[in-house]
Amino acid sequence: MVDAALAIVSADGADALSMRRLAADLGVTTTTIYWHVGNREQLVVAVVERMAERLGRAAVTGREPQQRVHSAAVNIWRSASRHRNVTALASSIGATTLLELPLEVALLAELEQAGVRGAAARDALATVLACVAGFLVTAWRPPEERPDGLRPSQIWATVDDPRIPRATVRAVSGSVDLDRLAERALLAVVVEHLGATAERKGGGR
Repeated sequence: MVDAALAIVSADGADALSMRRLAADLGVTTTTIYWHVGNREQLVVAVVERMAERLGRAAVTGREPQQRVHSAAVNIWRSASRHRNVTALASSIGATTLLELPLEVALLAELEQAGVRGAAARDALATVLACVAGFLVTAWRPPEERPDGLRPSQIWATVDDPRIPRATVRAVSGSVDLDRLAERALLAVVVEHLGATAERKGGGR
């Protein structure tokens, strides 16, 4: 039942999940759904927990601390991006941390091994999550799905500023590889926080 609800959200979005829709997909009555999972919010929590279990299987790769911390951070971005419908569902009831907890724990474990602890680890995690959230805002509605006249390429086509070469305007109006940019941004975050920790240790000797 929970897997069926998760399938609905993954395919059609958070708003598509209703007790009536789930009952219809399963060929049962809505009363049966309520009997087994409770109300819709309880169902949503169950869906989020099920996805969290799956996300927690993501492997952290790399031999060096920086590689492993970066890998753990990228796992958070990839899960939020590739499962954005479930991310939106979790966000709708304030359960984003519940959804990402296994991946956040994995990141904190790698930060701990890299010597980033306590408040420094807290700040590193918060920075990674803020970075991911920023990229999610960009990725949430792809340019091709935006209304005609509001697509970035169309808006940038109207820009005529002597300070900016036309070649740059054309480049900015084109598509971007968000995965590549997100991974680069997260690497910068990781390098900054690991470097800051190393500097504090060096200054303490």
